[in-house]
Amino acid sequence: MKSRGDAGPQVASLVLVEGVPLLHPEPQVYEAMLEGWSNQMMARNLAPATIQNRVRQVRAFGEHAGAFPWEWSAQLADEWFADLRAIRHCSRSTVRGYQVAIRGFCDYLGDPAYAWTAECERRFGTHPIQVINEVNAAAHVAEVESQPTKRAYTRVELQALFDYADEQVAAKRRQGRKGWMSAFRDATMIKVAYAYGLRRKEIRMLDVADFGRNPDGAEFGEYGVIYVRYGKSQRGSEPKPRSVLTVWPWAVEVLGQWFDEVRPVFGTDGNAAAWPSERAPRVGLEVINHRLASYRDALGLGPGLDFHSLRRSYVTHLIEDGWDPRFVQEQVGHNHASTTSIYTHVSSDFRTRTLRRVLDDMLAGVLEPPTPDDTMGGLA
Repeated sequence: MKSRGDAGPQVASLVLVEGVPLLHPEPQVYEAMLEGWSNQMMARNLAPATIQNRVRQVRAFGEHAGAFPWEWSAQLADEWFADLRAIRHCSRSTVRGYQVAIRGFCDYLGDPAYAWTAECERRFGTHPIQVINEVNAAAHVAEVESQPTKRAYTRVELQALFDYADEQVAAKRRQGRKGWMSAFRDATMIKVAYAYGLRRKEIRMLDVADFGRNPDGAEFGEYGVIYVRYGKSQRGSEPKPRSVLTVWPWAVEVLGQWFDEVRPVFGTDGNAAAWPSERAPRVGLEVINHRLASYRDALGLGPGLDFHSLRRSYVTHLIEDGWDPRFVQEQVGHNHASTTSIYTHVSSDFRTRTLRRVLDDMLAGVLEPPTPDDTMGGLA
């Protein structure tokens, strides 16, 4: 039932009931606000994960402020964002994401159609205001906001990473330790993430059925294409699916060994996940992060080389090897070529070779004697 005032049934929440006193009005009204906002976002067709995340972000601000929405101020918001940047060292994009959630919640509360302003005035003698404005909102002024330390692996670094991962599997197996299976799984995931330019969630959520044949690449057999079902989504939308074609034969060998020889050892009957865990149907993201970080640190590589750097490397190496930029863009699922270019970290050697080739072509054109057609303007 909705509350009914002079202006009719306006209060968005279905929790508040007309004429029934609330035992704990402050927290109950707050929960009703969040419920109403969730319903509004659902009506806007936002993805459930987006809704849950935004509600979580608003709750986090409320807990830090120690106040209810009708007591929030821009100063409280400023203090929280300062804490996120200075104490928790959150990235700019993370802070902006929090601000988007809080701004949206305050906009909802201030919309006359939902009458929360009047409801709060009646119950608490005050009302919510917008605490994110043009003065304290984080601007998105840079095309890319990743830290300068983030980069692609060089081919030498990448080979060292693969070799080290294989050595850990062999060492555990010689010692008779059961952990060799998990180490083998993680080594395979690292290689496959690079071989197909996948993000962490994209590779984690793969199932056995997501690998298939490519009619135009029969030489790759059962692993000619990967169907990514959990690609990165646009803000508020569902995951974006795409297919990624196999380009390197060695990836087929890696996948074949995993699926034919090692994965069955996990006891995966009835489990569709491509990468099972001993304790759960599917390996967790924290396991993937920890494994790669430990290998990277053991090799003395910088912290800027994270799991996403495998994807950067994929784009970079395909471009260096002469693959068409449009093909690379489709492979990694970018809507715009400019996004793909951000991921490209071509080596200085590649740029030097490219410059040398162009200069040599120019020099050859200058030194080459003109043909009769050139001297006659191309006329017969």
